[in-house]
Amino acid sequence: MDIKENKHCLIRIRSNYPSFTQTERRVADYIMEHPQRVVNGSINEVADDIGIAVSTVFRFCKTIGFKGYQAMKIVLATEINGPENGRQESIAETDNEAKVTEKIFRENMKTLEETLGVLDMEAVRAAVELLTGARKVEFFGFGGSNLIAMEAYLKLIRTGIPVYAQSDSHMQVVSASQMTDSDVAVLISHSGATRDILDVLDTLKDQQVKTIAITNFSKSPLSGRADVVLTTVARETDYRPEAMSSRLAQLSILDALYVNVLVAQKEKGKTALGKVRKAIAGKRI
Repeated sequence: MDIKENKHCLIRIRSNYPSFTQTERRVADYIMEHPQRVVNGSINEVADDIGIAVSTVFRFCKTIGFKGYQAMKIVLATEINGPENGRQESIAETDNEAKVTEKIFRENMKTLEETLGVLDMEAVRAAVELLTGARKVEFFGFGGSNLIAMEAYLKLIRTGIPVYAQSDSHMQVVSASQMTDSDVAVLISHSGATRDILDVLDTLKDQQVKTIAITNFSKSPLSGRADVVLTTVARETDYRPEAMSSRLAQLSILDALYVNVLVAQKEKGKTALGKVRKAIAGKRI
């Protein structure tokens, strides 16, 4: 796993949790459940608490992108003791409408902040280059992700780049089979591991189509094979599945790509946007 060392620890653990081995999950669970103990303790104490070898804890630190235990501990201390300490306030049955609304807004803001924190800006740059140089762009997604794909289509069509999106699962595979190595496909999937999205990916790879993945997990079958990967961060709550929470981050990434593409196109982008504004101006009363 190639993860650059940065200021996040708990976010990286949550993002990569599905790809961990059983032993790695034991370490991950311990860190998430006892972060203060990890910050205050030594690697030997943590290993003893979990019942594993010190070397296993050290390897886990390397797996999530740190040089060692001490480097991870420093970042974790900053993360749990800072103003944004990673704890989320659960919604209770006794909460009134105002309290529930406030908690949802705060969790949404945290989702965007954490996604921005893990987003690879080099990957963003590479995605923009692929989109601006494409003969055509097509968006793929299934279930809730198809709504995001359609929203992306509505944004990018304003850039003048030929863009497409299909709602029918069968037609998505058919459409993928007609793409070429001059085209770009954007695949949106929270898990990056559903059969439908991987079938589309197989078809795209057969056609040598360049691919951009937007997913919540940096190590998934989708992210492992896509040319460019943009990772979101989302958490699951009692009333809100993780996949639903991730949509806000997915939409924000697509917003950023859309504006970046317009900026990169310069006058061409302004002209395309001007045509759209002129065309829809008459629709207003």
